[in-house]
Amino acid sequence: MPPQSLPSKTTKPYFFYGHRKPSLHRPTVRGGLFSNRQTLNPNLNPNPQFHKPTNFDLQKWDPDSPQTLSLPPTKNPYEKFFSIAQTLSPIARYIVDSINKHKNWCPALVADLYKLRRVPPKLVAEVLKAQADPTVSAKFFHWAGKQKGYKHDFACYNAFAYCLNRANQFRAADQLPELMLTQGKPPSEKQFEILIRMHSDANRGLRVYYVYEKMKKFGVKPRVFLYNRVMDGLVKTGHLDLALSVYDDFRGEGLMEESVTFMILVKGLCKGGRVDEVMEVLGRMREKLCKPDVFAYTAIVRILVGEGNLDGCLRVWEEMRRDRVEPDVMAYGTLVTALCKGKRVDKGYEFFKEMKKKGCLIDRAIYGSLVEAFVADGKVGVASDLLKDLIDSGYRADLPIYNSLIKGLCNLNQVDKARKLFEVTVEEDLESDFATVNPMLVCFAELKRMDDFCNLLLQMKNLGFNILDFLFRFFSFMVGKDDRIMSALEVFEELKVKGYCSVPIYNILMEALHKIGEVKKALSLFHELKDMKFEPDSSTYSIAITCFAEVGDIQEACNCYNKIKGPSSVPSIAAYSSLVKELCKIEEIDAAMMLIRDCLANVTSGPLEFKYTLTIIHVCRSNNAEKVIDVINEMMQVGCPPDDIIYSAVISGMCKHGTLEEARKVFSNMRSRKLLTEADLIVYDDKLVDHMKKKTADLVLSGLKFFGLESKLKAKGCTLLPV
Repeated sequence: MPPQSLPSKTTKPYFFYGHRKPSLHRPTVRGGLFSNRQTLNPNLNPNPQFHKPTNFDLQKWDPDSPQTLSLPPTKNPYEKFFSIAQTLSPIARYIVDSINKHKNWCPALVADLYKLRRVPPKLVAEVLKAQADPTVSAKFFHWAGKQKGYKHDFACYNAFAYCLNRANQFRAADQLPELMLTQGKPPSEKQFEILIRMHSDANRGLRVYYVYEKMKKFGVKPRVFLYNRVMDGLVKTGHLDLALSVYDDFRGEGLMEESVTFMILVKGLCKGGRVDEVMEVLGRMREKLCKPDVFAYTAIVRILVGEGNLDGCLRVWEEMRRDRVEPDVMAYGTLVTALCKGKRVDKGYEFFKEMKKKGCLIDRAIYGSLVEAFVADGKVGVASDLLKDLIDSGYRADLPIYNSLIKGLCNLNQVDKARKLFEVTVEEDLESDFATVNPMLVCFAELKRMDDFCNLLLQMKNLGFNILDFLFRFFSFMVGKDDRIMSALEVFEELKVKGYCSVPIYNILMEALHKIGEVKKALSLFHELKDMKFEPDSSTYSIAITCFAEVGDIQEACNCYNKIKGPSSVPSIAAYSSLVKELCKIEEIDAAMMLIRDCLANVTSGPLEFKYTLTIIHVCRSNNAEKVIDVINEMMQVGCPPDDIIYSAVISGMCKHGTLEEARKVFSNMRSRKLLTEADLIVYDDKLVDHMKKKTADLVLSGLKFFGLESKLKAKGCTLLPV
């Protein structure tokens, strides 16, 4: 019979097995003679599942994927508690737990603190480092200072400053030096350094200078390191003059500059465009310390490039040559790229040839910048030579370089050469885009070579591109200039026969024709679109409304408006405006006011005159012409002069809520200010009377219907009532 195993005996914790058992409030224990440190974590999964890491594939990596852009998971409260608990001593953890339990300063929290015999400064600093509530931290800090025989040390003040800064109470943190002085602990340079570092990291330049001035009042002399920190914080936030004043103090103290000091000043002066002073600082650096190296000069050139100061870049470059500092590839690349973008490609090409002569390894980006700049300058031949040089150097040209050359050749009407370059991109498996094909399409259209145009479209279709999307962008580009609109229409007539048409393309052409005043051609395209059994969208109907309103066909414009109104379709603001104006002209004022309300209810930001229209109607309730005139004056002050819509609003509001006399006072005021002519005054007075008659008739008819007299009058042969 095999011997039975004895039950496992629980060992009592002592020095051999461990100091004590881990618990919830004291999870970390000291290890025993033959045991390790133990930590209790109730959230720890006893059976963790380890996922096998997958190999990273660069070809499948998408920098814009949700997995890449997602933030790392945040810790829950328990995890935060245990991460803090592992760094705190048991008594500090007790104080922190008590503060978290009571959440604010109260007698119960004070009673918990009095249970401790004494809270030394080291413990106060430890608690303040773990606190985030500035109010409770301040109360605890002052409570600890009231202990008998207690004095805060520098660590307590530093921890309190950090706590206030974490809670964005940096102004209160700046008052700690005065508090230290009143409590018999004059601040040292370290306390001011902490405040300066906090403000500098948060880009609070003026606060950095405020602490520096306070430092001088306290008689504390900063070291070179702290002077550099102050000047860097001021330069970084754009306070160059203050940084120079700090540098004057630095020199007045007789301190010796470091290389960092000079580079901080150079950076600030470069950003301010003060190149002469940059040269002075470099000369001083050369005399007192050392000659600037290539990295310093490259940094200066990069700062000046960022500020767009190319002349300053060239001056610094000459200074670098005078110092016999050999520029590296980074310096050359920065300068050449900046000169190309600044339309000084010839100068950049000189530096490029200098790089070739020295045997520097030239990056493909430099070739790309030069090619793009030469094409923009009209020197396509030189750009083509650079492409050949690039290929001979062992590089493979990227798509932007080919796009620049194709665009340049098409600008010179050398579209056949551009087509050959396009074939090269296809052979090299470069995924062409719209920027590659569009210059050739435009050139073919302008040269009337529609067969080549269609062949290129067919090739793009075989390559898997969406032809209608390309054509939509092509026509959008063509109608960008007024002199190309009719040419775009001719191309569309050719493509329409081959089935290359869509509703968005019709919309682009209709809008372009309306812009240049060809309203009838735009309407013919609209009718053609309907005959081809395409389904017009809201943009189509909006453009049609504008066109019909301009030709005076209000009935068709209203029909288009009724078709566009749906659960998710809203007319454009231009359609609303044109339709409202035409309705006001034909004295359909009630319908116009209804459209204005509908527009403001559906669009995000409606026309300003529509908003003032409703304001005028509301003000008319007071039957006071002066208030209406005040609203019109306010309109004119914001650059919105009164027009037919505003005067129609006055007519509608006064006929509904006021009197004819008050409306006439408004029109008379407009006439006296020469905002209306005498003829306009007569026209609007007639509109006012007619609209009042209409409102009166509607009121009478409503009364007859209400009292049931309409049928009796019709039975007696009355012919005045509507059928």
